[in-house]
Amino acid sequence: MDYYGEKIRLRAIEREDLPRYTAWFADAAVSENLSTQMPMSLVHEERWYEENLKQPLEQQALAVDLRAGRGKWEHVGGAGFHVVDKRNRLAECGLFIGPRQHWNKGHGRDTLLTLLRYGFETLNLNRVQLRVMEYNARAIHLYEKVGFVREGSMREAHFYQGRYWEMHLYSILRREWEARYGASKE
Repeated sequence: MDYYGEKIRLRAIEREDLPRYTAWFADAAVSENLSTQMPMSLVHEERWYEENLKQPLEQQALAVDLRAGRGKWEHVGGAGFHVVDKRNRLAECGLFIGPRQHWNKGHGRDTLLTLLRYGFETLNLNRVQLRVMEYNARAIHLYEKVGFVREGSMREAHFYQGRYWEMHLYSILRREWEARYGASKE
């Protein structure tokens, strides 16, 4: 089942998507904000894909497609819940938009809002959290704009470009989501 935002959809990742992921992760501007900055070969992506398929459905990464015309979609990124704790109804999320020409156009916001709607209204989560490096100002701006609250920082938790950076922890609760966006009409 696909999940639709204003201009994006979230769908299952297919094997034919993997070369795009490999190309995006080879771009330092994309990979600098991910948990690893190591080059990813197509073989690495194929191994990751096989492991992804072994995860419970709610923890499998999703492809982000952008509406590219009537009935046409362009694969532009990835999103999903990396950790889902069913007992405590919480999950950790992440997302990225790969092609630079699609940055700063609201697609990340649309993706995040769609992912949150899926998490709160389909998976019945109470809390969605994420971690972000202190130097990722664009992402921090997005998370705060959508309604995430900074809860704290992990000091010197991320090594990048020869130094250690703080990792900030953000979250949004279901009640905060509902107060801000209301329940979906679906």
